[in-house]
Amino acid sequence: MAAGAAELRRLQWRLEELEQRVGGGDGACGPRKVADELVKVQVALSNIAGKRERIKILFKKIEDVIKYLDPQYIDRMAVPDAMKLQFILAEEQVIPSRAALLEQVKNLQPILDSASIQAVPDHAAKLQRLSQIHIQQQ
Repeated sequence: MAAGAAELRRLQWRLEELEQRVGGGDGACGPRKVADELVKVQVALSNIAGKRERIKILFKKIEDVIKYLDPQYIDRMAVPDAMKLQFILAEEQVIPSRAALLEQVKNLQPILDSASIQAVPDHAAKLQRLSQIHIQQQ
């Protein structure tokens, strides 16, 4: 019980410290509370959203995005093993050709890692300058 009261006092102190930093400690505008200002902003946003149909749609889409970003969403949408088997069997004819293409890419990987391929961005800049000179000379 005492630990809860101490935690509450600590939280209240942190909130007051935050209010002082955000609102300033001079008191020129009167005591402003961060929580009160946040409530006002929330009410204003709700009023704006209630009046405009497009904003309502956007808020709905934000809720959908949050739902899709939930890590447990994929667990709920898990595909059964029988369905996975059907996917694999449907692609059975093209899997060997794709494997051959992947093997070909693996064999050509040293060419892609060569110095001449790595220097392409430098050559592109030089080619652009030469193209501009050529256009100016015409």
